[in-house]
Amino acid sequence: MKKISKIGLVVFLLFVSGIFYGQNLKIMTYNIRLDVASDGENAWPNRKEYFTSQIQFYSPDIFGVQEATPGQVDYIASALTDYNKFGIGREEGGLGEACTIYYKKDRFKLEDSNTFWLSETPDKVSRGWDAACNRVCTYGLFKDLKTKKSFYVFNIHLDHMGEEARIKGVQLVLSKMAALNTKKYPAFLMGDFNSEPSTPQIAEIKKVMDDTKDISKEKPFGPSGTFNDFKHNEPVTLLLDYIFISKNSGLKVEKHAVLSDSKDLKYPSDHLPVYIEIK
Repeated sequence: MKKISKIGLVVFLLFVSGIFYGQNLKIMTYNIRLDVASDGENAWPNRKEYFTSQIQFYSPDIFGVQEATPGQVDYIASALTDYNKFGIGREEGGLGEACTIYYKKDRFKLEDSNTFWLSETPDKVSRGWDAACNRVCTYGLFKDLKTKKSFYVFNIHLDHMGEEARIKGVQLVLSKMAALNTKKYPAFLMGDFNSEPSTPQIAEIKKVMDDTKDISKEKPFGPSGTFNDFKHNEPVTLLLDYIFISKNSGLKVEKHAVLSDSKDLKYPSDHLPVYIEIK
């Protein structure tokens, strides 16, 4: 009887630990650098296989990319078949760079999704304020099929030139988030903000959201910055990419990392991805 009880206890503990492990959520944001021939040895065809192998190794449950051209979006989907994707490009006909979101199709149900433009007319293809080009935000409402919990993910790429466009873009996204999220689900805002931590737009976000780096249970791992400019021999100190989480979400940030993986002294992108684990 004692032997059976011990076996039963072990099985029970393994079952319970499996349940809790299954409640972990891994999220990543990644500016993948568009496919442009002028990048030479750092052009997409020379790094795409290592890029997708990196994603596959860390196996995020959800990841958002920025600056992704249609061919890149499709290549990532073909290489990582465990994921579904959504999001459209910022130009007419859904072409151009996109803020695509990928998610594990066996774990999540996508309950709602959309892409809007960061401009005074967000429901149509448009350029906002003093931006140098069109900018978009893609969002999704997910239901975790394991935990039955719902949450939002917003994926954004702010303009690299227009200061007003960055501030107004953030204000637009936060207002959209508030209007959509009437049930107060946990929400994540991630992407390339083209903004350092001391800027007004980051301060605006922090009024209602926490930088996951600031509230990580474990000490944040990796470089202090995210923009490497393909310069493997220099420290990465310029921080432009973030993952924020709504305040009082009830979710615990266990880990935060900036991943500086490389191969043969080459990075898979000119940005490093930000990776978090949530319980």
